[in-house]
Amino acid sequence: MTNKKILIVEDEKRIRDLLRDYLNKEGYNVTLASHGEEGLDLALKHDFDLVLLDVMMPFMDGLDMLKELRKTKSTRVFFLTAKAMDEDLIDAYEIGADDYITKPFSPKILVMKINNLFQRLEDTNQKGDLTFGRLTINPSSQRVFIDGSEIYLAKKEMELLLYFTQNEDLVLLRDAMITAVW
Repeated sequence: MTNKKILIVEDEKRIRDLLRDYLNKEGYNVTLASHGEEGLDLALKHDFDLVLLDVMMPFMDGLDMLKELRKTKSTRVFFLTAKAMDEDLIDAYEIGADDYITKPFSPKILVMKINNLFQRLEDTNQKGDLTFGRLTINPSSQRVFIDGSEIYLAKKEMELLLYFTQNEDLVLLRDAMITAVW
């Protein structure tokens, strides 16, 4: 059983309930919101481990909600949307989305993605600081230092760096890196 908290922000009740049922079955603590304003309010008041966020919703769309959320929190966010154009994906990733899943999607595959995300985070957090020559990485705080001086990395840069550290001494294929990080 897990104690991870997931917020689902989705205006379609059928999808909200389906996701809740699948995630509850996996042991996740699920909170539901039916539109962006409600979702933002919940996400700012509570600490969630993941937000599943629809893009097209009434009152406030998912992109605007994520922009507001990113002003104060770095909660992991997976977009769930029918919008599948490259520009839509680029917009989502540029404002800080962690993954982008297009509808229709398989709830089983989504649950597997979520389980894998949390497993990777848990594996990384158990290791503590990682040191490679002059480079020190603290995965739990998402901080990187070179010769003791902190450097800033964007979210995807940090995830890519951590992916490299988790696969030390392996030849990594481009497609595998894209699948793992994006």
